[in-house]
Amino acid sequence: MKLVIEEDDESTRQALEALDLPPIYEIVVAPHGWPRTKPRALNIALSLVAGAYVAIFDAEDIPAPRQLRDAAERFLRAPPQTACLQAQLAIDNVEDSWLTRLFAIEYAGLFDVLTHGLAGLRLPIPLGGTSNHFRTDVLRQICGWDPWNVTEDADLGLRLNRLGYHSETLVSTTSEEAPAELKAWLTQRRRWSKGWMQTFITLSRNPAALRREVGWSGVAVYALMMINLVVGPLLWPLLTGVTILDLARFGAPRPDGIVSAVAATLWLSVAAFGAGSIVWIALLGMKRRKLLRLWLFLPLLAPYYLLISAASWAALYDLIMRPFHWHKTEHGLARSSWNKSQALAVATARLGARKRTDLQFAPLRRRRPATS
Repeated sequence: MKLVIEEDDESTRQALEALDLPPIYEIVVAPHGWPRTKPRALNIALSLVAGAYVAIFDAEDIPAPRQLRDAAERFLRAPPQTACLQAQLAIDNVEDSWLTRLFAIEYAGLFDVLTHGLAGLRLPIPLGGTSNHFRTDVLRQICGWDPWNVTEDADLGLRLNRLGYHSETLVSTTSEEAPAELKAWLTQRRRWSKGWMQTFITLSRNPAALRREVGWSGVAVYALMMINLVVGPLLWPLLTGVTILDLARFGAPRPDGIVSAVAATLWLSVAAFGAGSIVWIALLGMKRRKLLRLWLFLPLLAPYYLLISAASWAALYDLIMRPFHWHKTEHGLARSSWNKSQALAVATARLGARKRTDLQFAPLRRRRPATS
């Protein structure tokens, strides 16, 4: 296992050396250079990999115990075109704040619903940047990650699809820590949005080549992804504001002819379908992730998506002024942990069962008669 750190990151290096790690761990020092990004460090580590498969984990993640074995077994059964397996990501510190609860709802819809559907249709899936399992030879064939893209997972997932490979989902969960404070959340989402913008700029540089690689249907899928992930968040405040203003000034649409009736019907259908699909995917993900207790937070998805829009506008500014700057997210600040609570519950249950067993099978002792 390779732990990749920057050359001048003395605090992390000292912390790792103090752990007295077993021989299975290797500290890989990424030499000083530009850009100072995660994908550059991954490319340096990739050159040292000797195994047939590569798995990427962020330092704060908690993968399921059998995840590596499950991924290896899945690759052995899968066709060579299956180049990547994306494990399910879930938020560990759900109870920290309203923001982490909404983050957990979003992740449940994305990794427990959407990615499964997209993978089943052989469409590109949004990789999570962690808990990605790859075939090493394929990674080297496509020259690894783009070191200049601040969401290297987004670029790599679409690039694999363009070259004829596909990604599938792995039914194994990795728990992540979500930012509990708004400032940290906006910083993280700002980088993600900028990375998607970079990815689609790269895709659109040669439209003719893109059409040859993925066909017209693939181009349509990429266009829909661009609208949903890049254009849509930028327009949400405008569209929401216009809709609220029209309803406040004129009330519900009152068509006075066929054309206006068709327009009103389309407007209402799009609005209802958009909002309904967001809520339905969230509810289905919450059910699968056993988060239905958070249903009271569903109305907050509307302002949550407006916050995503704010991050997207900040990302657009970054894309123009400092396109390759990496906004780091501070971790290790969680106040709650689903994994720790579950482990405590299991340990308590086992201890209780052991006590009941000891009591049930304890030898009976004959009581001596009391003497005066």
